[in-house]
Amino acid sequence: MSNLVAFKSAGLPAVSSLAQSLRAIAPREAPGVAILKMDRTGHWVFGSDQDEVEAGSTWAVNPFAFVHGWIAWGDGEVLGEMMASVSEPLPEHGPVPAGAKKGWEQQVGMSLKCLTGEDKGLEVRYSSTSVGGKRGVQTIAVAIAAQVEADPSKPVPVVTLGKEFYQHKSYGKIYTPLFEVQSWIGMEGEEEAPPPESTEPTRRRRA
Repeated sequence: MSNLVAFKSAGLPAVSSLAQSLRAIAPREAPGVAILKMDRTGHWVFGSDQDEVEAGSTWAVNPFAFVHGWIAWGDGEVLGEMMASVSEPLPEHGPVPAGAKKGWEQQVGMSLKCLTGEDKGLEVRYSSTSVGGKRGVQTIAVAIAAQVEADPSKPVPVVTLGKEFYQHKSYGKIYTPLFEVQSWIGMEGEEEAPPPESTEPTRRRRA
């Protein structure tokens, strides 16, 4: 008996394009884009090695790359994530993935590119579900909206990565991100600036 299953071919794409079509359902993380985050000690780090961001470096925020959606975390791993551009409605989520610690959490995010220092050219994605993190993203988004209304030729904020903190009665000092706008530039190019003077040693990898 033959084990061949005869599928109707009408309306199906060519087999030659099958691999590309199947890979399209994989998570859409752009190649070469690292994850940027602030750790619990208030240090900005990126990538799987938790490399520390160079002090004083400047970053361009992509005004067209703000996203919102949902994420479900397990024990230190992402069990599900659905994100969409802020120009689109908030995506709907399905059942909570098995093992999710807090269920679906609303998340916002944006993309940045380093303009100065040893990380110049690095592209990163910053996303957050925390109150402070979402406030940081929302604040810079509102600033961009105001800038576009005032001068649409320069919609890109050049920021430094700062921090604020507040005292939590149970968890102590809680750090929150601060994106401080230094200048505004156009989409067509990056601002050329000399690297910041620094006497700090080569970047230390965070534990």
